Amino acid sequence: MYYPTLNIGIEEAYQLIDPQSRELLGYVTQSMSQEQLVVRERTPDVELAQPFDEAVIEVGTPVCADIKEARVKLLQMRESILQVAHASGYRVMASGTHPFSRWERREVLPGYRAILDDMQMIARRLLGFGLRVHIGVEDRELAVDVMNAMRYLLPHILCLSTSSPFWAGRNTGLKSYRSVLVDALPRTGIPGYFSSYQEYRTYIDMLVRTKCVPDARQVRYDIMPHARFSTLVIRICDMMPSTQDTLAVTALIQACVAWMVDLRQRNLSFRHYERLLIAENKWRAVRYGLEGKLLDFGIEEALPARDLIRELLARVEPYAPSLDSEDELAHAYTMLERGSSADQQLQVAQAHEQDLAAVTDFLIAETENLV
Repeated sequence: MYYPTLNIGIEEAYQLIDPQSRELLGYVTQSMSQEQLVVRERTPDVELAQPFDEAVIEVGTPVCADIKEARVKLLQMRESILQVAHASGYRVMASGTHPFSRWERREVLPGYRAILDDMQMIARRLLGFGLRVHIGVEDRELAVDVMNAMRYLLPHILCLSTSSPFWAGRNTGLKSYRSVLVDALPRTGIPGYFSSYQEYRTYIDMLVRTKCVPDARQVRYDIMPHARFSTLVIRICDMMPSTQDTLAVTALIQACVAWMVDLRQRNLSFRHYERLLIAENKWRAVRYGLEGKLLDFGIEEALPARDLIRELLARVEPYAPSLDSEDELAHAYTMLERGSSADQQLQVAQAHEQDLAAVTDFLIAETENLV
């Protein structure tokens, strides 16, 4: 019987911060498809790219056999980024948005020309940072089946990862403002249901054929089969400052995929719900995060998000021993008790009379604490 590798790939984006003003100077992101780091400056007079281009940073293959190897590679990546940034006089921060910096891009980034043409100023002010998690599911039919089922669980996962309550110096009232920025773009958010991989490919091919997108990489749903790799890529999460939080959410995603695969192999199925219903839960996750309620569609009742996430963790914990992810999943309970990064940022702001420089300092400290 075929069983997917469930290997792991993690893509992160790191914000480069001026240590005096705490302004965002630029960012560094890992590109799996190019196997390199991509550096973008805020303005042409800021020289960020050269130190990273000249440094020897081992990007290598992003594929990890399990969460333990993912931990090693994630820490190595962050340590390399920190060394280069600190040597150049910058600090490093990871979060869904910068708390107060404003950035009007003066250049068109590769892959964003079509988005700019479609969305104009919405895309020009877009600067949200997300975590991308790849889970190895080599069989494309199985990948689509898992995608259909896992859509229901995406809002639960987003609640844990929320890390963007502030935008342009204001408390947005949301726990994941990055999600609002991203979902303003076309072909994003919760995907629809596809009965087969062929139906999914027909949809993608139609977009390319009609020149809606230049290629499949411009379709960026919250979960979908990757255009090049034999993986499911999950994009719904905010970028998180803590490596422990990142690994816990990654382990949860991997365990959810393992659960869906197991159900399929036992000829069982996870009920498929309408995209509109799942989108309702996503909005609740964006707005309230762990402090809110999510809809349990089975009993048609709104229940505390923390309770439903604990129930989800209990469902997937039996898969943890074979995935060697017990420790990482256990940290998800710590996150439930402590709150997400968004909750922590709001607490710091309140403790410092809404001083968002203090929030930025907190995020820098969390990001640079490699544990």
